[in-house]
Amino acid sequence: MQEPTGKDQNPHQKNGTGKGPQFTSPWYASQNYTYHLWILMIVMLALFGWSIYMSGMGPEKISYSTFLSQLDEDNVAQVTVQGDEIRGSLKKAVEKNSGSKEQTYEKFITYLPSFGDKNLMEVLDDNDVELTAVPEPDTNWWYLIVTLLPFVILISLIYSQYRRFQGQGGEGLFSIGQNRARLYQRSQESTRFDDVAGAQGAKTELHELVAFLKDPGKIRELGAEVPKGVMLVGPPGTGKTLLARAVAGEADVPFFSITGSDFMEMFVGVGAKRVRSLFQDAKKNAPAIIFIDEIDAIGRRRGAGLGGGHDEREQTLNQLLSELDGFEESQNVIVMTATNRPDVLDPALMRPGRFDRRIIVDLPNTSDRQKILEIYAHNKDLADDVDLGALARSTPGFSGADLRNLLNEAALLAARENKQVIENHDIEQARDKILMGLVRQGLALTEEEKQMVAYHEAGHAVVGASLKYADPVHKVSIVPRTRAMGATQQFPEAEKYIYHKQYLTDRLSVMMGGRAAEMLVFDTATSGAANDLQSATQIARRMVLEWGMSGRFEHMALGSQGGEVFLGEELAKTREYSEMTAQEVDGEVEALLSQAFAQARNILETNRDAMDQLAETLIENEEVAGQRVYQLLDENREAKKTSR
Repeated sequence: MQEPTGKDQNPHQKNGTGKGPQFTSPWYASQNYTYHLWILMIVMLALFGWSIYMSGMGPEKISYSTFLSQLDEDNVAQVTVQGDEIRGSLKKAVEKNSGSKEQTYEKFITYLPSFGDKNLMEVLDDNDVELTAVPEPDTNWWYLIVTLLPFVILISLIYSQYRRFQGQGGEGLFSIGQNRARLYQRSQESTRFDDVAGAQGAKTELHELVAFLKDPGKIRELGAEVPKGVMLVGPPGTGKTLLARAVAGEADVPFFSITGSDFMEMFVGVGAKRVRSLFQDAKKNAPAIIFIDEIDAIGRRRGAGLGGGHDEREQTLNQLLSELDGFEESQNVIVMTATNRPDVLDPALMRPGRFDRRIIVDLPNTSDRQKILEIYAHNKDLADDVDLGALARSTPGFSGADLRNLLNEAALLAARENKQVIENHDIEQARDKILMGLVRQGLALTEEEKQMVAYHEAGHAVVGASLKYADPVHKVSIVPRTRAMGATQQFPEAEKYIYHKQYLTDRLSVMMGGRAAEMLVFDTATSGAANDLQSATQIARRMVLEWGMSGRFEHMALGSQGGEVFLGEELAKTREYSEMTAQEVDGEVEALLSQAFAQARNILETNRDAMDQLAETLIENEEVAGQRVYQLLDENREAKKTSR
């Protein structure tokens, strides 16, 4: 059935698959432009302040009468005349107008009166004052700079905010409604179906699209019509985007990639305009593929939930539906979307003529997981004790992205310990980190608490190893982590798609093993069984309500209690059975759980010695392999036979 290895699972592939032209933003469009302007403004203000300060330390501004009196006293040594301005120096310092002896001046500046002074030259000559004449400048540039600088800075700041408002990548205010999709042109590095591990069913469906894009006339001659819209549905990390790229790579056509959130903007009508622009560009490049990732961002059911709908999002969705209806067969444009929430989509999207082809991209099975691991492990040095096949079997429910993250975490752990290769122990630690969280360093448990955790996990392990239909025990650990104080890991020998009643009842007994061990050894109950009880109750309730696995409701399905729905629908949802029936359901659920607990306690009483030895080993070593659990049970059985 399955599965690509995540959105970027091909390690040989470089960034993109033939990116379009790249544009370099001008210097004024950089993100640091505003910052630079603020720095410039501060520097200029500092210079302006310094100039004012220095002006206070310059020549003393005196009246023209004072200047004439100093000439009469023969105290002027030199003057420089520039227009009406007279600068000069005195032979002896004189007191300022304040009368303070501490404040004197030798240099001065004054100005000729508007009516002039015809006798000035004679007085200067009579007193042997050195005279220097300087031509008057055309413009006072410093005055202009200081005057215009605030306006220049203000205009620059306004322009910088305008550039930021235009958006990243140079999108202008007047082009805000233009197509924002990234165009991947034909390239030798395009993704192919061979780059996608597993997902055989999805690949088979998508081969039809490739054949249509390569030779649309051949399909039309047979009277067939290729769907206008194809929806890839699957959990996160299963490679839906990579499959869409593979279709474009196989067909060798332009690939427009955009996410649903890219259509949304604060301005009303922008989303609809971007939809029109996107389809216009795709038609110009036909045959082409439009890929809208996370379609649920704009394709949610209209008018659902409390408080009404979202006008801008619904307007964008209406435009998308209109464009799909407006497609003509000769345009050779296929729209592909991806989502992990098909339950929230508007029914109008799924009707024939729109996204009427739904392709399930499910989680990978064991063989697909091994292929994915081989792809990601090609550039990593693995030790001889690493078995990718065994690792694939021990990672049920992992997506391609999860497997990539697993090997990456293992490589980081190995590098942290300065290892030359990645060992199986590193992979085990990485898997525990992903499943149960980080190790809680510095957590100091008392001896009593540690003993309780050890017996709790030993109870799970002994029950799981004793029951016929339970999954094999892989490892038991009491290493405290962020999500659990301990764990008993069980991995199935093969993929399970149908669960029979015996398997589910054994599963309930394994979950009850921890609480049964607490009651048997310590004659008390602890909060450590909270998650076990919650999970067991959910399974038991589904056995009664949905799967008809109780004696009272053996052939009835009373309705699903799970699933994700809109808030409005959830509030309006009514129970499909009476209050009396609900009480009977609760009784059946309690009966299943009680039977599971009784079975678990009976197993632990029978194998008490094995449980004690396992708990002691856990207290000493913190982790025990599953093989050791089975060995302890075998030794316990042999000891009982010998004693008889």
